[in-house]
Amino acid sequence: MADQLNADEKRLAELGYKQDLDRSWSGFSNFAISFSIISILAGCFTNFGAGWNNGGPISISWSWPILSIFILIIGFTMSELVSAYPTSGGIYWWASKLGGPAAGFFTGWLNLIGLIAVTAGVSYGCATFIDLTISTYSDSYADDYSLKRVFVIFLVVLVLASVLNIFSSHLMAVMNNVSVWWHVVGATAIVLILILVPDQHQSFNYVFTERFNNSGFSDGSTSNFMFFFAIIPFGFLLTQYTITGFDACAHLSEETSSASTAAAKGIWRSIFYSALGGYILLLAVVFAVPDKEGVADNAGVGGGGVAFIFVESLGTNWATFVLFISASAQFYCATSCLTSASRMAFAFSRDGAVPGSRLWSSLSAKRVPANAVMGVAVAAALVTLPALIEVNVGTEAEPLIIPVAFYAVTSIAVIGLYASFAIPIWLRWRRGDAFEVGQWNNGAKYKWMNLLAVAEIVIVSIYLMMPFVPGAVPFSDDFSWKFVNYAPLVTIGAVLLLAIWWNVSAKKWFNGPISNIDPAVAELLDD
Repeated sequence: MADQLNADEKRLAELGYKQDLDRSWSGFSNFAISFSIISILAGCFTNFGAGWNNGGPISISWSWPILSIFILIIGFTMSELVSAYPTSGGIYWWASKLGGPAAGFFTGWLNLIGLIAVTAGVSYGCATFIDLTISTYSDSYADDYSLKRVFVIFLVVLVLASVLNIFSSHLMAVMNNVSVWWHVVGATAIVLILILVPDQHQSFNYVFTERFNNSGFSDGSTSNFMFFFAIIPFGFLLTQYTITGFDACAHLSEETSSASTAAAKGIWRSIFYSALGGYILLLAVVFAVPDKEGVADNAGVGGGGVAFIFVESLGTNWATFVLFISASAQFYCATSCLTSASRMAFAFSRDGAVPGSRLWSSLSAKRVPANAVMGVAVAAALVTLPALIEVNVGTEAEPLIIPVAFYAVTSIAVIGLYASFAIPIWLRWRRGDAFEVGQWNNGAKYKWMNLLAVAEIVIVSIYLMMPFVPGAVPFSDDFSWKFVNYAPLVTIGAVLLLAIWWNVSAKKWFNGPISNIDPAVAELLDD
């Protein structure tokens, strides 16, 4: 019986699982899903305002490449882990293997929360850009703008992404392959348009040295200690949120051929090419900035400020075209996020860690976790409900709308996902040379790479839990709950609830990954 298994199925059996999912993804498809989820046409634009308001051009031209290097190192450490353990549980499975049931339990839940939040953030960003595309083309449509209208579009995006995911796993592989080329060709087209169409561009000096502080903190100062060690780091959300979700390569490893090498390469390659392409794209946007005050005033609901840049520097027709390219890419991204999150929910439920596990771990006739897909979509909608509340930090005469809920959701995504990455990365470092590496590994470099990766995650996560605006600072005169960054409330609250659940109940019955392999096959493998 064991002789009839191919190499991927045999390795999966050695890890304790039978081949339930359809292994129809190529190595390129595996790379493609993470590249699609990272989506430089999504994160670079939807969170542009986070970088712009917190430091200005230097927060983009310098922070992006520096943070990208650290994230690539994180990717290398995860590539080594997925090569050793290519399962759909991915991060959670690694933590369980290296640190025991408790490590696996907390890692799995942090990862699932992060994946739900990133699905919510990308889908809401997609809805915003769909609305912007139509509004840019039609003045009458733009005049009727409302947060409710955007939220309805957001729900439609989730429904369509769910239907596509439920239809076929193979269809998702094909869509992700198409998505790669949409992102490559689309991003190239946008860069060329931003270079050739505007009548004038900003100087190199402006792009690489100009700085300003629109955060509301420190009286707008750009030269004190707080500016460099607090304000600019607030803008890290732009890079850290954009380059995330690359753990999808691990979650889809049970559906990928030659997973031990293909998934490992998929992780670091998706980060590298996204970082390079995203930097070129962002520089093109900053060079095309027509008016820095105008961008700041429109860095809220208006697509993070980029919509204003496109309209003012390109004109209505070109701006509509650029927004359409981005909105389409973001739909691909949202669909891929839902694929990744549903696979994690399936794998975690397969091991009994999620309430209603039998429901979420069931497969449709097409061997797709359809219930998990729908469950993640509903959870993503619920976590985004605060986006219906308008947050104006300006005045009635000069309103400045800040998408606090969107920034909070994306911060939850970053904190949840990267915290879940940090646990197995740390545990692998502690295992040292006793760790049994896979076909792809970092050799002795893990000794410094893993420590650096964990440090970066901890530092950035702390910044992303800080208040976005002065009105969110507790006990201040301007404090209001509508300004509050609820990311720390959700993440810290979730960890506390998980700790209570673990100590009261879960530790008595949760033993980590549950093998579902045929005992006869397992016995032959042991022989």
